Amino acid sequence: MKIFMQNRASVLERTPSDLPVNKLRRDVISIAWPALAELILVQLCLMVDTMMLGRYGSDGWAVAAVGYCSQPIFLMQSVFIAMNTGATALIARAYGKDDQRQANMTMRHAVFFTLFLSIIFSFLGYILARPMVLMMGAETERSILASTKYLQIQMMFFSVNAFTMSTTACLRGIGKTRVSLIYNLTANLVNIVFNWLFIYGNLGFPELGVAGASIATVIGQAVAAFIAFWVMTKKGGYLRLRPHFKFQKEIMRPLIAIGFPAMIEQFILRFGMIIYVITITSLGESFFTVHQIVNSIYVFSFVNGQAFGIAATSLLGQSLGKKRPDHAKAYTLHCRRLALSIALILSIVFLTCGKYLIYLYNDDPFIVSEGAKILRFAAFLQPFMTSQVVISGALRGAGDTKSVAIFSFVGILLIRPAISLVLVQYVGLGLIGAWIAMSIDQLFRSVMTLLRLNSGKWESISLN
Repeated sequence: MKIFMQNRASVLERTPSDLPVNKLRRDVISIAWPALAELILVQLCLMVDTMMLGRYGSDGWAVAAVGYCSQPIFLMQSVFIAMNTGATALIARAYGKDDQRQANMTMRHAVFFTLFLSIIFSFLGYILARPMVLMMGAETERSILASTKYLQIQMMFFSVNAFTMSTTACLRGIGKTRVSLIYNLTANLVNIVFNWLFIYGNLGFPELGVAGASIATVIGQAVAAFIAFWVMTKKGGYLRLRPHFKFQKEIMRPLIAIGFPAMIEQFILRFGMIIYVITITSLGESFFTVHQIVNSIYVFSFVNGQAFGIAATSLLGQSLGKKRPDHAKAYTLHCRRLALSIALILSIVFLTCGKYLIYLYNDDPFIVSEGAKILRFAAFLQPFMTSQVVISGALRGAGDTKSVAIFSFVGILLIRPAISLVLVQYVGLGLIGAWIAMSIDQLFRSVMTLLRLNSGKWESISLN
């Protein structure tokens, strides 16, 4: 723990004399708080989504059914997350140089390339929906049918969500996180309303269960995409999306140079997670339901690190665009320190309120008891996970996506699956063994990202 609580001077250089602490804090919070609010609200809506499904299936089968779809969806999204990483970093650099034309050209290439690829992925995902849920471990016919239908509905509207993800990443490059807060909040409120209507069949709507949850999700995504499109096409904005598009190699080259390692990282992460989840599904549907519920709470805690990671990505990129690596270091340190403070509070909440949090999802005594035990691991991991997420965001803002990809390769594709397989299948620790493996992976990546940041090698990376 000590390595994550070092004072300011021993981790990075002191704050530059021309960057007052008040300005430093104001710049970080102005980007981080809308991102934090957006991510909290999005995750709360996802948690409510899971809670509704948990109450729909008394034994948790509906939660498990959606869980079988999660990793295949995330795997396909990884390509767009990677492209978005490049777009955020490059737009932040251009914004720091006050080069509006370059920022807009980068944005248009990222958005149109995202739409092109998402159409291909949408078709493949729909065709391969059933094989993918079978691969993830769905066994009962009830779960297989529900999971397949859920995934097919998601794939039919995959391009809609991909567009919103791309525009959000571009806006983050110029520090405009309040806009995405508005349309994502609106979309998720719409999602909750239609969940209530379609899952349970309220107000005369058909009771569609798991399929209803998927329909509600895509309706919410469509609302977000519509608002994002309106924002990106209206006059007067720093970034403006126009219908005409001319492909330029000099724009795509740096996007791919940054995006490809990030894509490899995301593929590695998702393949590792698929192996990891398959190991957990081998324990049976009840334990997988417990894992899904605890993971829903754990993923919610990610928003803290993600929000300050977004601020670090944007501010570090802008600082490097201004040729001020000392400012970049100071912003990164402040983002990390603020995020760690919140992480410690979350650790206490998880330790003291574990059973009550699990009970919100399902009141089955087995699920509540086992879930509270596993949630202790989530409490322990808070400071390490948060530090790793923030610093990884900073490194991506510098274009140092290769190092993050390497750390992910070792931690998620090698350490986590291998140790979980041994502890779950051979030592017999069950779900606890799987979370021990996750803890070891997270500790490894937290240490490695901090060492990489301290090395200062990211300062000299060129994005041209």
